[in-house]
Amino acid sequence: MELDIIAHPRALAASGEHARQVEEAGFGGVWWTDSGRSAYLACTASALATTRLQIGTGIAVAFPRSPMVTAGIAWELAAATGGRFVLGLGSQVKGHIERRYSCEFSPPGPRMKEYVESVKAIFRAFAGQEKLHYEGRYYHFSLLPDTWSPGPIDVPAPPVYISAVLPYMSRLVGEVADGIHVHPFHSPAYVRDVQCKAIQEGLARSGRSISEITFSIPIMTAVGDTDEELERTRGHSRMMIAFYGSTRAYSPVFEHHGYAGLSDELYERQKRGDVPGMLAAVTDDVLDHYVVTSSWNDLGPTLVARYRDIGPNVRVTSYTAADGWSDPAMREKWSHVARAMRG
Repeated sequence: MELDIIAHPRALAASGEHARQVEEAGFGGVWWTDSGRSAYLACTASALATTRLQIGTGIAVAFPRSPMVTAGIAWELAAATGGRFVLGLGSQVKGHIERRYSCEFSPPGPRMKEYVESVKAIFRAFAGQEKLHYEGRYYHFSLLPDTWSPGPIDVPAPPVYISAVLPYMSRLVGEVADGIHVHPFHSPAYVRDVQCKAIQEGLARSGRSISEITFSIPIMTAVGDTDEELERTRGHSRMMIAFYGSTRAYSPVFEHHGYAGLSDELYERQKRGDVPGMLAAVTDDVLDHYVVTSSWNDLGPTLVARYRDIGPNVRVTSYTAADGWSDPAMREKWSHVARAMRG
């Protein structure tokens, strides 16, 4: 099992250096997320700085970018990395789509289905496999003169993953995508019982098997070799669970373990600015469903045991390793985990 790392883009030279260090530490891949800077530019810097590392967007926001623009960037990155690039897409929430990107918001599930289908149709047209023709409700593509096509590349088209939490998007993974970006706020039981079931329903529609789907699973960890270190890292994880759990659309992740109403409580406390109350609501019992607590030496085997039965193709992604990355001693600890998991 590979251990990947999630990272926020930096200045281009720093992004490239970060990717080089991640590769040197023995990680399997780096996932760059759209934030204050572009995930695609960080992937480009990473492509120029590495030779083995899988490089992907985890995630790039889809809808403000035309599928033609996204497909062109992904195609070039696939060529530049020798096939090491993975295109990971997410929908974003209504407020960001309308107010940050000044784009029209529409139901994200049906639109994402067309987005992925059209990107893959554009890939086939780039490769010369078929003439570009895609007609949907949201996207229409029928023009690709040779002058405007990058042409075939020497590696396969990049895989397309989509982020999913609830059953609709999870089902869509099985229908049209090559992989799923699981949300960091998850439990293995929720992924197995809810998301895997929905993915299987999508696979039945597309006539494919689970072996054709890769699970990219970001995990929140509380790691330490002393009580003080464990308490500090569990406190940080408790804050993240309180933050993510206050998004009421994610309430089924709580409800799956019997915590009905917890998401509403966190939302109301957040509105009042009651951070101590939010943290108190995330009890140790709640925390243990969604966060991996371990010593450093046991973390690798613990992660493998926790996630190996999710599917035949699983990549675990550290959601927190980048936080202390500037400390060489911390990088060495994560390197040990990555190498232990691969072994």
